[in-house]
Amino acid sequence: MHIPDPMLQGSVCPATAVVSAIGIATAAHYATKGEKPSATRFAAITALIFAAQMLNFPIMDGTSGHLLGGVLAASLLGIPFGVLSIALVVVVQSLFFSDGGVTVLGANLLNMAIIGAGLGGMLRSKLAAKWQGPKGEVLATALAAWASVVLASFAVGVQLALDGQIVFAHVITAMLSTHLLIGFGEAVITVGACLLIPTPAASKKMAGNIAIPTTAAMAIALLLSPFASRYPDGLEWVAAKYQFLHESAPVFVGPLADYSVPFISNEMLSTGLSGLIGVIISFTAAWALHQSMSLLVARNQIH
Repeated sequence: MHIPDPMLQGSVCPATAVVSAIGIATAAHYATKGEKPSATRFAAITALIFAAQMLNFPIMDGTSGHLLGGVLAASLLGIPFGVLSIALVVVVQSLFFSDGGVTVLGANLLNMAIIGAGLGGMLRSKLAAKWQGPKGEVLATALAAWASVVLASFAVGVQLALDGQIVFAHVITAMLSTHLLIGFGEAVITVGACLLIPTPAASKKMAGNIAIPTTAAMAIALLLSPFASRYPDGLEWVAAKYQFLHESAPVFVGPLADYSVPFISNEMLSTGLSGLIGVIISFTAAWALHQSMSLLVARNQIH
């Protein structure tokens, strides 16, 4: 669901950038006010989501999907930090791997961080409060994860239509028909991960819950990502079907574009190493952001 630069070129780009900036600033504000995950937990979950997004899974008609991760991040980190986690992943993907354009970064942040983690996380919270108990929480998580993909795909369709790339009725029908199925994969992965990874409330020491996500992130990136489906994802499939993605020179090319290390010729090794590097970058960026926010809060309390 990462929109490349050539796909959106009009006023939708600055408009979504403004909305995303406001949304992320709001998330950052609330992140400093409530209960916080530890810096290492925030970093580990962020790295895991980066790695998991590399695993495209086939769905139908030569199409694939991949984890969005918004509800997963919100479930394991809380909604504000969930939004920040997905935002970091999207930025790292764009700047280092050319996965999602730079000029359309605002749109990708809106779709995946604000809608995926923000709205998806709030929906999960509302449903979990209504359907209390372990089974109710699992159902709430699954439904919210599925809905987050559908809502994000709808937003992408609206943006493409507003930009004049494709007729609204065509793009919405195509995007939803594809992402309704991808959403089921999102739900299964999200519920599975939430069951395997202890929540902060399940442990008195939040920092003690990083072994599983950290190990999983490294294993997925290095060992499993080379075997991800090569089929186009849902958005790429729709773009190819309606022929509205025009090839053009990228605005910016990341050093590990297309998840490959330039000086390594073996494709599987190149993909695995680039994924591992991405995990390290994501972990470090998230840890640094958490520490910076904590330092800022401490200084404000002193003054």
